[in-house]
Amino acid sequence: MTTKEATVKKTVAKKAPKAAGKVAPKSDAISKLRIRVRAYEYKILDLSVKQIIDTALRYDAKIEGPVPLPTEIKKYTVNRSSFVYKNAREQFEMRVHKRVIDILNPTPKIMEALTNLSLPSGVNIDVKIM
Repeated sequence: MTTKEATVKKTVAKKAPKAAGKVAPKSDAISKLRIRVRAYEYKILDLSVKQIIDTALRYDAKIEGPVPLPTEIKKYTVNRSSFVYKNAREQFEMRVHKRVIDILNPTPKIMEALTNLSLPSGVNIDVKIM
């Protein structure tokens, strides 16, 4: 064994972790209920979000949000007449407004109250437990 190989082995031994068997203690896991609300009209969306928050606060829940997400805009361009007058076009757009609400450490009562909630038509809700 040459001196170069011996020094390489020493440096590798020094860099190895000394407390490889120890694991850091894990803090209390926080469960989240993430609610994503989507609608075409922002006024109906805000009323629905307010209704969700009021329901959660009635059961003493900790809430983060509502956080407004970027509005998704879909644009469509259509010819006014078929086959002729290409310069005569109409443009339409659909806007989808979004909000996110996080409920920290939800209880079964909160989950039941949110499932029994009646929201206006045109409001889409995605619920995820994290």
